[in-house]
Amino acid sequence: MTHGSEKRVRNRHLTVRLSPDERAAIDEAAERAGLMPGSYARNTLLGAPAPRQVRRPAVERRELARLLGELGKIGGNLNQLAKDKNSGVIVYEGEINAAYRAILEMRDAVLKSLGREP
Repeated sequence: MTHGSEKRVRNRHLTVRLSPDERAAIDEAAERAGLMPGSYARNTLLGAPAPRQVRRPAVERRELARLLGELGKIGGNLNQLAKDKNSGVIVYEGEINAAYRAILEMRDAVLKSLGREP
């Protein structure tokens, strides 16, 4: 039995020099199309059909950047709560619940960005 890599006929490389802006534009267009940059380039240059299975879901970069910022805020809040608790300061249950709710909201937003139901 042969493996997929042994059956591949695409064994030649094409190197193209791009500016950082050009590469970013290609990566963004590939992401919008739900393709890897190589598949997107092959499709654009040759009109080759897209692969049967897309390797990664298209994800909104802005949404993920926003979620990363929110994660930083929540991490800072939890760190502050732990520091206060270890210093003998009273930590209220409402503060912990607020941090927990924020984590649940982030989980739902990540699932939505990945095209899944929360």
